[in-house]
Amino acid sequence: MRHVIGIDPGFLGGIAVMDGAHKVVEVVNMPETPMDILDFLSKYDPEETVVYLEDVGKGMPGQSSSATAKFARHCGHLEMALLALGLPTVKATPQKWLKTYQLGKSGDYSKTEWKNRLKAKAQELFPNLGKKVTLKTADSLLIALYGVKEEFGAGR
Repeated sequence: MRHVIGIDPGFLGGIAVMDGAHKVVEVVNMPETPMDILDFLSKYDPEETVVYLEDVGKGMPGQSSSATAKFARHCGHLEMALLALGLPTVKATPQKWLKTYQLGKSGDYSKTEWKNRLKAKAQELFPNLGKKVTLKTADSLLIALYGVKEEFGAGR
């Protein structure tokens, strides 16, 4: 069975893995080190997997230059792990994958309100996951579901 991996690349992000039947295989908080990332992703066969990586492009508004550099390095670690493992990767901008869920625009909400909207949507779509849907994993679940729909068609 083919897998779709959704990755929210932030330090406070997560990784979600789904199969073609729209079933969540696993969901985790972002692994802490580059080696942890590599170890986690190495479980998945490049012939049977496609990764949807959120393409954030640049740092967060108001973020310090050192925080932006740290985030960019972390994104580089993710991309290098995917490249080293030969996992096919599709970069999806937030605007593209979020459009699927019709949640409005993030700019219309405070950061906390927006993150809670994403978490509530993930809880609605994945009620069986219970406490595994957190502020850290919600985006990765939504990105993975977006990827499943792109790869296999609608189903949820």
